[in-house]
Amino acid sequence: MASFQVLFALVFCHTLSCYGVQAETIVCEDISLSKFPFCDQTLPYNVRVKDLVDRMTLDEKIAQLGDSAPGVKRLGFPGYEWWSEALHGVSDAGRAVRFDSVTPSATSFPTVILTAAAFNESLWKSIGVAISNEARALHNVGLSSGLTFWAPNINVVRDPRWGRTMETPGEDPFVVGRYAVNYVRGMQDVEGFLDTSDPNSRPLKIGACCKHYTAYDVDHWNGVDKYHFDARVTERDMMETFMYPFEMCVKEGDAASLMSSYNSVNGIPTCADPMLLSQTIRGLWALHGYIVSDCESLKEMVIAHNYLNNTPADAVARALKAGIDLDCGSYYTSYAMEAVKKGKVKVVEIDKALKNLYLVLMRLGWFDGSPGNYAALGRSDVCSTQNLELAAEAARQGIVLLKNDHDILPLNFSGKRPTLAVVGPHGNATSAMVGNYAVKIVCRYSTPLNALGAYAIVKYAPGCSDVKCRDINGFAAAAEATKGTDATILFMGLDLSIEDEALDRLDLKLPGYQDTLINSIANASTGPLILVLFSAGGIDISNLKNNPKVPAIVWAGYPGAEGGRAIADVLFGYYNPGGRLPLTWYPADYVNHLPMTSMQLRPVPEMNYPGRTYKFYNGATVYPFGYGLSYTKITYTITSAPKLVLYQLGRFQLCKPIDSSNGTVPECQAIVVEDLECEEMVNIVIGVTNVGIRDGAHVVLLYSVPPSYIVGAPIKRLVGFQRVYLRSGESLQVEFNLNGCKSFSIVDADAYELLPAGEHSLVVGDGEVSAKISFMFSY
Repeated sequence: MASFQVLFALVFCHTLSCYGVQAETIVCEDISLSKFPFCDQTLPYNVRVKDLVDRMTLDEKIAQLGDSAPGVKRLGFPGYEWWSEALHGVSDAGRAVRFDSVTPSATSFPTVILTAAAFNESLWKSIGVAISNEARALHNVGLSSGLTFWAPNINVVRDPRWGRTMETPGEDPFVVGRYAVNYVRGMQDVEGFLDTSDPNSRPLKIGACCKHYTAYDVDHWNGVDKYHFDARVTERDMMETFMYPFEMCVKEGDAASLMSSYNSVNGIPTCADPMLLSQTIRGLWALHGYIVSDCESLKEMVIAHNYLNNTPADAVARALKAGIDLDCGSYYTSYAMEAVKKGKVKVVEIDKALKNLYLVLMRLGWFDGSPGNYAALGRSDVCSTQNLELAAEAARQGIVLLKNDHDILPLNFSGKRPTLAVVGPHGNATSAMVGNYAVKIVCRYSTPLNALGAYAIVKYAPGCSDVKCRDINGFAAAAEATKGTDATILFMGLDLSIEDEALDRLDLKLPGYQDTLINSIANASTGPLILVLFSAGGIDISNLKNNPKVPAIVWAGYPGAEGGRAIADVLFGYYNPGGRLPLTWYPADYVNHLPMTSMQLRPVPEMNYPGRTYKFYNGATVYPFGYGLSYTKITYTITSAPKLVLYQLGRFQLCKPIDSSNGTVPECQAIVVEDLECEEMVNIVIGVTNVGIRDGAHVVLLYSVPPSYIVGAPIKRLVGFQRVYLRSGESLQVEFNLNGCKSFSIVDADAYELLPAGEHSLVVGDGEVSAKISFMFSY
């Protein structure tokens, strides 16, 4: 019997190409289908897709509208699984991907919030390429039945308590949008086919999906959950913040899909709002792809939102008419027939949804094969040495040095092999480093404990059994472990038991007795003490920031399965940290001043609400957005910048007033951006010099500051960033070429995008250097 099982396993393994490549799915290679026009490669995609849809009965059409499409048995047409996840690596969190004993995993990259901290667009794109390679490889060997992956998450982090902060690129809509563009391009682009005359025929490597559209960042807080939440948002905030990354994702990233969110916006569930969906995504932004609902959100429209007392058939009709092509769930497949029979929806609207879906599958090569020659990708391309190193490099680039008194870091013991005390619940972290939407089994773990063991003799005492640190029972042993050591490294912070989907935070503090443990170790330790924090959202560590007994603090986000060696490389100086915080770290009492459910970004004086994000909050911070230290010292100079930008106006271009203070204002205060051709570019060159003794990467952040007479404008906003590498003593000229309209406009209270006249400023970093530029209009 045993020998039979071995033989069966070998045969099964050969069938699935356990040690090599099987082949990508190519529907039209089936001889029974090749006779149909929808498999005729000489015809345009839209003609072929119409032929396929026209051949289906209404029952067959409706069956394909769910995320697990069964295909059309009568035609011999195969089914398709739409739901796969790839937030920071291919995951088996969806329906389409599974792993086996030969390939049990895929590469675990850092969570998005840490990758975003690198402020490196080429890194973001490289990760997208690596993940899509693994996705194609898994598809080729039969471990993935789909090529559509519902990532990235590009919701802006409006409130520091949000549990899904780790999934996002942070609080700045421009950074979030640039991340989306690069990640999506890395996942989707087929080399040699970046530009086509018909975007709906442009080949795709895999299909990305930007989610969750829109104004979504409340999961479960004080009894309010995402299924019931109605986000009351001004049009100004929608345009300026919540919609902006999605617009970039569609227009510049050419994403194959957008996913609607569970919440309502201003009383209408997002999956039922034609203004948000068909009119904006398709009409204004020209999406070349499909729109999918978040899973079971049509059901939540009926049950949680009780929207207009809709029946399930009503909800299906509303979603189809609004522009939802695919239902992640069962409502379309269960109730679309009833909606048609009762005259609530036309069959042509179902046809339109199916055409949008099958056009994407055509572009993915599911019908004909891909021109990208991905058939050679196989198991050896999953968890490859190259991808594991990229994961470690992403973690290194994102790690942020928050404090480094007396240049305690990097650790240097003059050639001696030191003895380190490693203390804290994350000292031997494994799954905590990986975050959510991750594979169940990783390729391998590089834990902090093991990685530091490559540099030193390590004594380990966790102090707390987990991050909730409910008691002090392990404190004495932790203090004892520090005796006789050359340095102590504390690994503290949060994990998925504190912040996660469906788990928003109630405060911004370290959990339980963590503060007590840190202070007790700081008092007991005789050598240097370094605090390493795992978290997505900010933590109020003001007391530790100001404690001279804690001379060094490092934020490591959730660094992925390779995180241990990335952290060790930074601590020992083999990598000079260059990450910058993609979030504001607020003091703990910030959350006492406004509920998480208030969507306003600007301060609300009559309610004593402070502003949100660095653009509108001017109060005290623990650490500001964009903060990050280095082991070297960088200086800036403005090499060149224009003094004046002049716009010639036509006779029908009218000036628009702006809400302004009592100061001197220009006669023509602003022009509506839509009325301008917006061809004027502002070129600024910044001299960046490494005047320190160490080589390293540095992130140059460039902000625009609007004229001071304008009321309600952002304090500043990021308009450009570049990560550069400089050797000790090296200078570089870093150039930014900014579109005058895009980089210097504001959105007024009436939701007009305006270009204001007057003196604007461009500020580098924390204001080390700046340039003033006057914008003027002339008839």
